[in-house]
Amino acid sequence: MASFLHLDTYLDTIERAAQRRDGRTLASLLSLSHQHAENDRLCVENPELEVSGRVNPPWQEVVATHLRTAWSRRRGAFDEAFDCQTIIVQAFSRAFQAMESENWPLPVMLTLAVDLRRLACRCAAAGYGKKPHEHLEKAADSIMGLFRVCASDSRATMEKSKKWGMMGLCNQLFKIYFRINKLNLCKPMVRAIDNLVWPKDRFSLAQAITYNYYTGRKAIFEDNFQDAQKFLSFAFHRCHRRAHSNKRQILIYLIPVRMLLGSLPRQQLLRKYSLLQFSGIATAVRSGNVLQLKQELERNEQFFISCGIYLILEKLRMITYRNLFKKVFLILGSFQLDIAAFTAALQFLQEEDADAELTQCIVANLIYEGKIRGYIAYQQQKLVVSKQQAFPSIFACGSN
Repeated sequence: MASFLHLDTYLDTIERAAQRRDGRTLASLLSLSHQHAENDRLCVENPELEVSGRVNPPWQEVVATHLRTAWSRRRGAFDEAFDCQTIIVQAFSRAFQAMESENWPLPVMLTLAVDLRRLACRCAAAGYGKKPHEHLEKAADSIMGLFRVCASDSRATMEKSKKWGMMGLCNQLFKIYFRINKLNLCKPMVRAIDNLVWPKDRFSLAQAITYNYYTGRKAIFEDNFQDAQKFLSFAFHRCHRRAHSNKRQILIYLIPVRMLLGSLPRQQLLRKYSLLQFSGIATAVRSGNVLQLKQELERNEQFFISCGIYLILEKLRMITYRNLFKKVFLILGSFQLDIAAFTAALQFLQEEDADAELTQCIVANLIYEGKIRGYIAYQQQKLVVSKQQAFPSIFACGSN
């Protein structure tokens, strides 16, 4: 799209796009990422008079306030720009709700929501607000208002329904709620999208990838690792092969989930996406080396914590115990195993406070989780294991 030398030309182009119901062009003309938002001729403090003479309702307030937003942003007044963008979203919400059986402005709606979230992030980074996350929470409230407008559209046909805007808005809210650590607020949105009666594959692939990425992360924190693997795998395999950084970001969460379900990553994959932080973890789990697992977690602690996966990786400790105890079982070649043998193995690997009581506790948990088939004979201080698959595949007990 060509740059604009004069405000009148810009306003006439907006009016023509609105008359043609060209949502994509109008969205671009109202985006703070478009080149016009850097043009001093168009960033006007009080553009109401010019706008009212060239743009018809209901777009007058949206366009005028957009130019004021761009003006404030150019001055570095991000808090003022955020307030103006909030007014734009609210004005658009009222106008959009009044449009019956029309959804052509959906690209405009998503653009306005994205800009509002980005301005909220700039305000948060600059330390604006009386309390933490104030602007992000306000942005979420405004975007949720748009989400309700879309979700409540029950009269229009499928092709003209505003509900096609729900997933894009949901993704913006995901980004906010994950940042402010309020994942519980995601549930109503996910439920609303799950309850849609038409096929979910009708949403754009880009939106579906983002949606599955965040629903996968949400499932991780709910300890629903089977769903997490399904959603994150969808996001990874559908993500464009050249989107290397995006695929790497997905793998940061998919790799721990797959390890918990019994599938360890290949070195080739870790090297390709520069995720060798998981290499030592995978080796430790595979070999049952609880000492190495502890050392690898400590060595890469900062990375794992920053990604929010440290506690998830801690759960690999039980699989590592299982693999260690399976080695003891294979070495002894008996179905009645002294608890002392497991204790000796733990002590050899410098497990802290390893004694008979701790060992029995670990074994009991492994039996409960289905990672060992057997029972503890407490009087004899032995583990009696099944003669059929005493140590089942992790895949068989991955959902526990």
